Amino acid sequence: MSDNSSGVSIDYRKLAAACRVEPGSTVDLEHDFDPGRADHHLDKQAAEVALEQAKQELFALQDKFYAQADHALLLVLQAIDAAGKDGTIKHVMSGVNPEGVDVYSFKAPSTEERSHDYLWRHQLVVPELGRIAVFNRSHYENVTVTRVHPELLWPHSADLTSKHIWHRRYRQINDWERYLGENGTVIIKLFLHVSRAEQKKRFLDRIDDETKNWKVSASDMKEREYWAEYQEAFSDMLTHTSTEHAPWHVIPADHKWFSHISTFAILLETMKGLQPAYPELDDEDRSNLATIKAELMSGE
Repeated sequence: MSDNSSGVSIDYRKLAAACRVEPGSTVDLEHDFDPGRADHHLDKQAAEVALEQAKQELFALQDKFYAQADHALLLVLQAIDAAGKDGTIKHVMSGVNPEGVDVYSFKAPSTEERSHDYLWRHQLVVPELGRIAVFNRSHYENVTVTRVHPELLWPHSADLTSKHIWHRRYRQINDWERYLGENGTVIIKLFLHVSRAEQKKRFLDRIDDETKNWKVSASDMKEREYWAEYQEAFSDMLTHTSTEHAPWHVIPADHKWFSHISTFAILLETMKGLQPAYPELDDEDRSNLATIKAELMSGE
C-alpha cells in the first residue's frame, strides 16, 4: 500500500491480484476478463502520479537486484495487435536502469532458428542473474499464432498433425518455465487484453496520425478476420499455462493509463517479494576496502 501526493492510496498488491489467472482455472477470456476494467477508486491523474512513484521504487529495487545477482527476471508480453506492448515496454524501461535490461522482439523465425526446436531461440536469450529480459512476443507465439495458422508450425520432424499437439506444447512450455524457475529465473507473464472495438479505434488513430502510419499494415487488417480464433487460442493458452511457478496476469488494456499502473503493480510486488539487498562484505573484503582507501588518500 502506498500513498501519493494526490491523496489516493494505491494498493499495488490488490491491483496485481485482480489481474492474476489462478492456476487450474478454466479461462474464457472474453467473459472472464473485462478489457475496459479500471479501478473506480483511481482516476487517470492519480494513476499517473502513482506511476511515477512506482518507477522510483522499482528503480531502487532493481539496483539491489542487479548488485545481488542471485535471480534473473523474465518479463513475457503477449497480446493481439495494438494492445500496447511497445508502450508498456517504454514505460517499463523508463522505470529501470537500461544497463540491466535487454528487450527481445521475436518476429518470424529465421532459417537458422527454424532448423532448431521452437524454444531454442528463446533459451539463447534467457537473462543472466541480476538482469531483466523483456520478451516482446515470446515462445507463446507457438501456441497462439501457429494455432490460428498451423502452416507456420515447426519443426517438421515433429508430429504436427496430432490432435494432441497443443497440450503437448503446453506441457513442454510449462516444463521449460519450471526449469528456469528452479534455476533462478523469475517469470512474469502479462497478457494485454484489448477489446475489438478499441483495437479498431487504435488502428484508425494510426492511419490519421502520419507519424504512426508506418505501424499500419494490410496483414494487421487480415488478422482481424481471425478475432474469434485468436480469443479461443488465448483462452486455452491461459487455461493450460498459468502455473504456480509462472502464473499469467491479464492486463485490462483499453485504458492505457490503467494498463501501465497494473503492469507496474505486478512488477513491484514481484520484485519486493524477492527482497533484493546489496551484498554484504565479509571481514576480508572490508579490510581490502580500508587498504584501498588508505592508498587513495595517501596518493595524488
